[in-house]
This record gives sequence, structure tokens and C-alpha cells, in this order.
Amino acid sequence: MKFLEIAKILGGKEGSVAIRGWLANKRSSGGIQFLFIRDGSGIIQCTVRRDKFSEKFYEYIEKLPLESVLEIEGIVRKDPRAPGGWEILAEKIKISSEAYEGFPIAKKYHGPRFLLQQRHLWLRNRKMQLVLKIRSKFLQLARNWFEANGFTEFHSPMFTQAACEGGATLFPVKYFDTTAYLTQSWQLYAEAAIASLGKIYTIAPSFRAEKSRTRRHLTEFWHLEAEIPFCNFDGLIEAMEEFITFVCNKLAEEMPNKLKEFGRDPGDLLKIKPPFPKVTYDEAVKIIQAGDIEMKWGEDLTWEREKYLANKFKVPFFVIHFPKGIKAFYHKPNPSNPKVTLSVDMLAPEGYGEVIGAGERIESYDELMKRIEEEKLDPKNYQWYLDLRKYGSVPHAGFGLGVERTIAWICKLKHVRDAVAFPRLINVVYP
Repeated sequence: MKFLEIAKILGGKEGSVAIRGWLANKRSSGGIQFLFIRDGSGIIQCTVRRDKFSEKFYEYIEKLPLESVLEIEGIVRKDPRAPGGWEILAEKIKISSEAYEGFPIAKKYHGPRFLLQQRHLWLRNRKMQLVLKIRSKFLQLARNWFEANGFTEFHSPMFTQAACEGGATLFPVKYFDTTAYLTQSWQLYAEAAIASLGKIYTIAPSFRAEKSRTRRHLTEFWHLEAEIPFCNFDGLIEAMEEFITFVCNKLAEEMPNKLKEFGRDPGDLLKIKPPFPKVTYDEAVKIIQAGDIEMKWGEDLTWEREKYLANKFKVPFFVIHFPKGIKAFYHKPNPSNPKVTLSVDMLAPEGYGEVIGAGERIESYDELMKRIEEEKLDPKNYQWYLDLRKYGSVPHAGFGLGVERTIAWICKLKHVRDAVAFPRLINVVYP
């Protein structure tokens, strides 16, 4: 008999079926055992009656360790008492892989440090499984939006010799007889590719050597980035609004029950519609100062400041026109006020803070060279990047979204580490 995914049975499949999966849990009552089988698509209750099997085999099943792998054939029937409303009356059971005794994750509270050390096994936890499924759907919907809007997926190198987000957070790597760095962003390479491919996007890891111990920092995170030629600041904001609206609305429509398990009302995501609220950096400073949080003009939005600001909103919002000194050198100064840039961060509400950084780029060779000199960068490391301004430079803009931060907000997670399978933190690089 062909094995069927559990999700299809829970969707209303009746009759004789065969499944296979891991023994996630079990309990017994009199002459009946209830085995809860997980196959990645779902969990279903399988009922094992003593009178259906030999006494020896029944007792063997009763002692079977959790996480053993079973193949079960039986009859599906509705049962409102069973998880998902369906159960399988087992007629045949085969043990494909008997687990060792002592699965380390028990039905009790385990601290974050322990669970990080056992991450390879903690992935089997239901909430971890749901996060990864929501994450997968989020990225699928993102790709759908990009494809529908004429973007091409483009990949850039992980090794680089030039910083795009500041040298202090680069990871150095011995590269034969020289030193290279793990990329902070595809940004510079993306600007080269738009002259070939037009509108482009990527979904790839980025690396930041930030010595931060907050609930929102990873040293390796997944970066969803887009770059758009012939695009100004207003067009960039419009693109981000459309993108976030599409992905969040569709996620709420397609995965409402999974979102509810995290306490996220799908209606919260369905309320997201353009235009998003906009706050200038100057206004943000005043709001933060009014909350008795110390901040001077020209300083960046720290996590504490972002959190305070983001608790003022129920929907995503933009902070625009950051000072030149706190944004990367390629951000275009605002023609009406050169002290600030045509930059924008999108902050998630409910205290989650920044999830997207974006801006219009400098398209002028002379202006870009001036900014490189102001930042005391070595022009030799950016010669190829400067070449892009010599041969067919056009106004262009783009954005970078932190996948884990966005998923943490959507799923109302307390820490960004729970939005990725194997998080990399300042003190965690194993397993």
C-alpha cells in the first residue's frame, strides 16, 4: 500500500491507509494504546487495541521509546476527541527504526541554553515545526510577489573584500594568501547586476560580527534584498508597502490556524494596507525624548529606542531621512537637506522594531567618491563599484529585510533565535 501524508488524512481522507513517521508521544488506557505519529505534514492519533495483536507484540509496542520510526496500516475514522478530529485504527505495525531510550527533551521546562545545545532534536517540537513552516510559506509568498512584479533572482558572492555596512562588523576569513570577509549584504554586487537584469532580488545569508546580546541579533541571518533601477525614494516606499501587504495578507489567508497557535490574530496581518504611517528621524527623536529615553540628534536608533517607538504603532511604519553619519556611504543625501539621507527603515509594531533597511543610492560618481573620502574608506577597494557610476548610471534604490526578525514579529516570538532552525549567536555556533 502507498504511504499517505498525515495532512491528507486530517483533510478528510477515509478508508484504508498506510502512514509512516516518528513516535512523537503515546499513552495507554486499559487494553488500548494511543500512538501519536508525526511525519512532517502533521500528527495523527493511532489506536492500538490489545485484541488486534499478540500479547508479546502489544507489550513491545507499549515499551517502545519515543522517536522510534513506525509504519502503520489501518482504517481511518472521525473522532472529535482525537487531535485533528481523526484517528487510525491500527491493523498492522512495522518498526522501521527503534530509538534509543532517554530522548533528552522531556515534558518539562527546559531553559534556552539547554534547548540551543539540543537544537538538532528540538526541531521536532511542534512550535518549532510551525515556525519553520510559516517561514517557508513567507519566503514562497515573497518569491511569488517578486516574480509577479518582474524581478529576477540574483545571487552574489559570500566572500568580499569591501564593507558595505561598516568595517566593525566584518568577519575576516583567511583566503589563501590574503584576507577576505563574509558578506554583510549583497548591496554592492546588486548595483552591478541591475544594469544586466533590471529589477532583482535575493534570499541569502548575511553575516554581522556584532557583539550584541539582544533578542533581535544573530551573527548569521537570512537576508531578503531587492534592488530596483530607475527608482526614486517615493517609488521605493511604494514597492515596500506593496510587498509587505501582499506577503502578510496572504500569510493570514493561507495559514490562519498556524498563526493562531502563536497568539497571532490573522486579522492583525489583514489590517496591513498601504500607505503605511511615516515618521521622520527628527520626529522620532522627539517622540523618544518625550518618553524619558536619552537620545541626541545624530545618534542611531538603539534597540531600546526602537522598542519604545514601535510600541506606539499597531501596524508597520516607516522612519525616514536618517542623518548621513549613521547610514552607509552609498545612501543618497536628501537634496533639500544634505545633512540627512534618502533612507528609510520599516519598523514592525508591538515593540519589535526594525525589520527592513532601505534607501535610494548615490548615482553620481563625484558624489559617491566624496562620500567614500568622508568615511575614510580606501577607494581602491571600491574601484569596480565606482565604475558603475561611469558607465550608464541611473537613479536606483533597494531594501533589505531580515527574515528572522520579520518571522519573530509575525509569530510573536520572544527571541529571534526561535525564527531559524540553527541560530548563530555571539556565544552559539554548535550544533
